[in-house]
Amino acid sequence: MQLDDIPVRTLRGQDTTFGELTDGRVALVVNVASRCGLAPQYEQLEALHTAYGPEGFTVVGVPSNQFLQELGSEDAIAEYCSTTWGATFPMTEKVKLNGRGAHPLYRQLTQIPDDTGKAGRITWNFEKFLVAPGGGARRFRPRVLPDAPEVVAAIEELLGDRHPA
Repeated sequence: MQLDDIPVRTLRGQDTTFGELTDGRVALVVNVASRCGLAPQYEQLEALHTAYGPEGFTVVGVPSNQFLQELGSEDAIAEYCSTTWGATFPMTEKVKLNGRGAHPLYRQLTQIPDDTGKAGRITWNFEKFLVAPGGGARRFRPRVLPDAPEVVAAIEELLGDRHPA
């Protein structure tokens, strides 16, 4: 699966590609929503981003109102994420995840099965995709916490030699 050339726009309106946004790093791509009951996961996402960032890891937040729980503007989303959760990881503009209007990134990501073998539509906010540079990905459903042992182990495995045991 090649995601690097997919165009994305950042939360601040800069046009780029997924590859430029992740800059060759292992990336945990998460569809986020500010008014979701799972929003406290922002804190764990930021902790992962901070802890593993120096080793070649990044979180990429992808705001979506697909489930009617995201704020109206990119500025409001940026303000909420930074002031409420201290989020410093990169974020894209608000996008659609499912259906005909789905962002090209999510058209690709939704083809990835979870650990039970089920692929397809995004089921809720905070669904996670751990993407290796150059391809390969693993899917974690919304209720799997960002700092769950299986997520951390998968991150550390992809970081390989960059992560001290």
